[in-house]
Amino acid sequence: MSVGGKKREIQNFEVAPKYVGLVSGKVIAVNPSAEEYAEMTGNDVKEEDKRFEYLGESKEGNTYLRVDFWLQETKERTRESGDKVNELFKITFFLENKKRENKDATKTQYINTVGVTSWADDPNHLPEWFRQRDYRVAYQGEEEFYTFLRMWLSNLDYRDPDTTLELDWKKLMKGNIREIREQLTGEWASEVVVMATITVKETEDGLKEYQKVYTGGFLAPYALKFFRTVDFTNPDNVVRLKNKKPRDLKSFEKFILDITHGEYGCRDFYYLKEAIPYSSDMNFAASEKVISDTDANY
Repeated sequence: MSVGGKKREIQNFEVAPKYVGLVSGKVIAVNPSAEEYAEMTGNDVKEEDKRFEYLGESKEGNTYLRVDFWLQETKERTRESGDKVNELFKITFFLENKKRENKDATKTQYINTVGVTSWADDPNHLPEWFRQRDYRVAYQGEEEFYTFLRMWLSNLDYRDPDTTLELDWKKLMKGNIREIREQLTGEWASEVVVMATITVKETEDGLKEYQKVYTGGFLAPYALKFFRTVDFTNPDNVVRLKNKKPRDLKSFEKFILDITHGEYGCRDFYYLKEAIPYSSDMNFAASEKVISDTDANY
């Protein structure tokens, strides 16, 4: 037997911390390859890793494309190891080759050439302002996807009648995202504020917590100043927003009402302030404790 060679170096990889709350950052990657992911994160991965297979087929047999945007936080943070990093957050959308209708198929969703959507039982019943631009039937996932694109590419003047924000659907359903990637260094791109959340899932090994990003709405960086001056974790301040007339609501106030909506809001754990490191103690859903009638904490 022959044994020899260089001694293997044992590396201690620090597990990336999880965060909850509002994060402002810059999109640095879209559907990265295994090689691009390794360069971006410093984590080695295999080319055949399923995470880098973005095209798939739904249970109904429809083609879908998963689009992963990677946001690098503008704020520099210090980890427990002492390393200073700009954390990464993944924002995921699923686009399915299926036209979007409501549950009882009485209404169809339409989308125009700047990514704005509207519902109607007949195209002739769409709002007049909506019909001022060309439009078509929307596909599953486009509403949230274009909402993000509009905020990310916010340097576009969407009020200008000549402005367009329209991707080739057939190309997307073949996995072609070249048009999106081109915007990473384009003149229209800007920072985006997203809500970092935690989702809890039950597995064979117990409850597991995963980092996620809410895809129901996004904000411009200037909106963060409002969360510094008003504590929206206080339910009374949210109630005050509910009492305002819809036309009087600012964009960040609509975001708050959307995310806190009892029926259609965010189902994951969130925090209506600038992002902070997450711990399970903050989230009852991640606790193994049983709800007690005698414990005032639950």
